[in-house]
Amino acid sequence: MAVERRPETDRPGAVDRRTMLRGTALAAGGVLLGGALGVSAAPAAAAAIPKVYTRSDWGARAPRRTVQVLGQGPTHIVVHHTATGNVSDTSTSHAAALSRSIQRYHMDHNGWNDTGQQLTISRGGHIMEGRDRTLRAIRDGGHVIGAHTANHNSHTIGIENEGTYTSASPPGALMSSLVDTCAWLCLVYRLDPQEAIVGHRDYNATSCPGDKLYSMLPELRDDVRSRLREQLRHLSRHVGQELTLEDLPSYPTVPRSERVATFYHGPAIGELDTTT
Repeated sequence: MAVERRPETDRPGAVDRRTMLRGTALAAGGVLLGGALGVSAAPAAAAAIPKVYTRSDWGARAPRRTVQVLGQGPTHIVVHHTATGNVSDTSTSHAAALSRSIQRYHMDHNGWNDTGQQLTISRGGHIMEGRDRTLRAIRDGGHVIGAHTANHNSHTIGIENEGTYTSASPPGALMSSLVDTCAWLCLVYRLDPQEAIVGHRDYNATSCPGDKLYSMLPELRDDVRSRLREQLRHLSRHVGQELTLEDLPSYPTVPRSERVATFYHGPAIGELDTTT
């Protein structure tokens, strides 16, 4: 399968900063909150990982071909909105139906291999696995290449948030799950939420994730940072070593200028993407 071609400047510097926390107690436990941690850290890991419904749970179709998995994790978390209705149904059955609908559209209308995003959060706050092998890749500290942010799919993990947030605010249940999900991903991939969490419009000409949700990203970053500090303190007690956000790698600052477009969701693949 062809590998996405992307300028080297899209990635962080040459120093392998993803190994910074693999020393001492964490080295024996594997990827932080991904693969099996040491026995003493298992309770902390379980407390930090949110409930994610698998593809089997929501009845996903098999992808047309094997998805591409990279050995290194993403550098950024891209927040999207689905640009669908702001429904009142908060049930898990609705969340499952939403995931099936997105997959059907992406595969049958767009002609893609599978669902484009790695994770989906419903308005009821239910977190769903998206693209095939996403959860396995996260556990292994790797990355499944999706189709959600044109020309940046090989280094970003995408979270679709159900609804349209050009003027309406996301429900509290959705935002709470988004905080949990981003904190989990930041722990797994050693990401600084202040730099790693971005909106779709930060990379592509689109209004996604909507003006309202986009305006909430600074608050989201702060909430994730606070949650991350709590979890790191909890983990520190279990591994017998102090872990702080300062130990995590930093990345280039996120774009701050807001882009405006006449369409909701925007491009998901581009000329640098050779697999969808």
